[in-house]
Amino acid sequence: MRKLDILADAAKYDVSCSSSGSNRPARDGVGNTRSCGICHSYTEDGRCISLLKILYTNNCIYDCAYCINRRSNDIPRSAFTPDELAGLTMNFYNRNYIEGLFLSSGVLRSPDYTMEQLNEVARKLRNEYRFNGYIHMKAIPGADPLLVHQAGLLADRLSVNIEIPSEQQLLRLAPEKNYRSVFTPMNLISRNIAESREERKRYRKAPRFTPAGQSTQLIVGATEETDYTILRLASGLYNRQKLKRVYYSGFVPVNSHDSRLPELKQPPLVRENRLYQADWLMRFYHFRHDEILDENNPQLEQGIDPKLAYALRNPHLYPVDLDRASYEEILRVPGIGVRSARIIVANRRFGRIGFDHLKKMGVALNRAKYFIVCRELTTGIKPVVYPEQIRRKLLKSTNGAGTQLSLF
Repeated sequence: MRKLDILADAAKYDVSCSSSGSNRPARDGVGNTRSCGICHSYTEDGRCISLLKILYTNNCIYDCAYCINRRSNDIPRSAFTPDELAGLTMNFYNRNYIEGLFLSSGVLRSPDYTMEQLNEVARKLRNEYRFNGYIHMKAIPGADPLLVHQAGLLADRLSVNIEIPSEQQLLRLAPEKNYRSVFTPMNLISRNIAESREERKRYRKAPRFTPAGQSTQLIVGATEETDYTILRLASGLYNRQKLKRVYYSGFVPVNSHDSRLPELKQPPLVRENRLYQADWLMRFYHFRHDEILDENNPQLEQGIDPKLAYALRNPHLYPVDLDRASYEEILRVPGIGVRSARIIVANRRFGRIGFDHLKKMGVALNRAKYFIVCRELTTGIKPVVYPEQIRRKLLKSTNGAGTQLSLF
């Protein structure tokens, strides 16, 4: 229990985990990973999790400035054995506490040794306990490619954390790390996923390699990178490495005595939220990163969401005629989501779209009405969008919404 207290608490700063994206049906074992996701719970700091989220050990050979588990910190240290952690996971699963495991670790002795220990935990769960539930594991930067490949055959998802959005700042805060050690396993995982998919097209029973894909984490606010730099990096990861998710973690000042780190009273959670919204636009709304931000506008606005900010910066693209516009154009209207845009396109052939239809579709009319033409908003002359007036009205209606709450 003492180990559990120490290592579960140490894992709370790692946010790169999510629900299952794979399907591993139970046959002669226990557990069942469903593609629709697994049960969620919430940590004390408000983060949504669905797994037993724990470190194998918080001992670490590295001395990263932003990490609570760095070797120079005087904190209680502990480590599980593979038998202990596998048994603990099954104990929690059988008590219906969890539906899966998120396993990370400090780097103990060496990257290869640490990766071997994580693999042994997953191997015991799969082979000895016949556990078919969701396992998300960290691929340790610098570990042997063979060990990373073995991890991919055991886990549903792997993640390699980049942490700092630029290599120059990473070398300043974590001198023992570099981008090569991070991107080497990331590229290996990406290639193996693609090869596994091709192989399964030819051989249905071929082994699956990380069926839920891979993810990474970027720390926001520990260094001076702009939101534009962060989104450009995330966009490259989605396009080249085919990542499932990029997670953004507001910097928590756990090592306040380190002069290399900024002095923050609280984590930048509003900025973190805006980055998640911008990330959503790139993944589901067909936005490019350089449409959301550019070198002239490098930071996301704190008071309004990125989609609204884009519309206000580009008034020449609005208003959008819901009866004639393409699906992609409708997606860019503030207040209209993916589901609503599809319903609009599917139903407008039966008649003109009006406010009553939009309300039933779930459109946020308090924002959308300034950027659309529909049955009630038709005139002989194309309406003009006045960005500053709209901004004032919307900000006034929120009464200063967006005030950040405390993380802990």
